Amino acid sequence: MPNDAPVTLNEAAHRFELVVDGHMAYEVFERFPGGIAYLHTIVPQALAGRGVGGQLVKYILDYAADNHLKVRPDCPFVKAYIDKHPEYQANSLYHGATL
Repeated sequence: MPNDAPVTLNEAAHRFELVVDGHMAYEVFERFPGGIAYLHTIVPQALAGRGVGGQLVKYILDYAADNHLKVRPDCPFVKAYIDKHPEYQANSLYHGATL
């Protein structure tokens, strides 16, 4: 179940962070001209099954869309989310492709 905790952009660490109940979930990224690559999603075991990963990925995909960035979903979790949510597919560089 998603929560009200805000996702924050930690540009220095190249990640988006979401703290829930004292545990941090995060997405590691790198920028490239005109886009952003999402590399690795980390959700601590203590937050598993609570929708935290989905909440984080939705936020980062919305961030990319709001900032007119193409998405390179190098992370399988991000790619799977895009495959299941058609509203994000047009912005993905690899929709439907095998990574």
